[in-house]
Amino acid sequence: MGFPGTWMTESESVVYRVVPKCACSTIGQIMYYSDHGAFFDGDIHDATSGLHKWAIEDSQPLIEQNVKAHKSYAFTCVRNPYTRILSSFFDKICGIQRNGKRYRGNLVPLLIQKYGIEVGAPEDGFEFDQIKSFRRFLLFTRDTIRWRRPMEPDIHWSAMSGHVSTFIQNGGRYDRIFWTEQFNDGMGEVLKSIKTPKKVDLKTIPRFNESEGHGPKRAHPVEDYFDDLSMHLIKEIYHRDFALFKYDFDDPSNKMPIGEIDLDEVHAKLGE
Repeated sequence: MGFPGTWMTESESVVYRVVPKCACSTIGQIMYYSDHGAFFDGDIHDATSGLHKWAIEDSQPLIEQNVKAHKSYAFTCVRNPYTRILSSFFDKICGIQRNGKRYRGNLVPLLIQKYGIEVGAPEDGFEFDQIKSFRRFLLFTRDTIRWRRPMEPDIHWSAMSGHVSTFIQNGGRYDRIFWTEQFNDGMGEVLKSIKTPKKVDLKTIPRFNESEGHGPKRAHPVEDYFDDLSMHLIKEIYHRDFALFKYDFDDPSNKMPIGEIDLDEVHAKLGE
């Protein structure tokens, strides 16, 4: 299986396991900048050179050798499951993608037809009942994760613990897992722990939010989207994420972590 979703700088200064919707565009650009002294021109997910990625065949033996020998500092970044699933909904389901089309072609028509979801359109200013549609999207999310129907789960809404675990199960070990909500602190610790060919000043790094501006803005506070049934579904799908990454399941309005991540616990529970 190897190390899907793993990126490494060309200088092998650092290794990163991508978790979708958790600041991965910004992290990738920082890694690219730390080697080249300039940002990648475009979305870092499209880069096919300047950064080793598991998806690039020539990079695979280099990543595998590095990770299995733990030659470089390895890290990942996580996010509150409530805000992550909302972000996935607004970006991937309601938004128009970089190529000017809907995400995954026939996915949105399928959701409209099978789950009664509305997504609005740029022409009508994305006017629709966000709360009702989001709750129906959650049912679809649960169906994909629990029964793999009507399709396999998508990387943007499958549990973070699933992404994080493949790295451990195939022989990798994390030196740090930090929270998107405390990005500068976490990324700052990573940069302090490694030697990069080019100096990175975190204070001046822009946020590369590639999904911003392609769809509707969230019209309500986070907690308004989650009633008792929604929270039940969220618990069913993301219970490990809340437990391992120390987020508050009981209060959707609290996006901040409520404890420290225990790396030994993460490795023990996700390495099984």
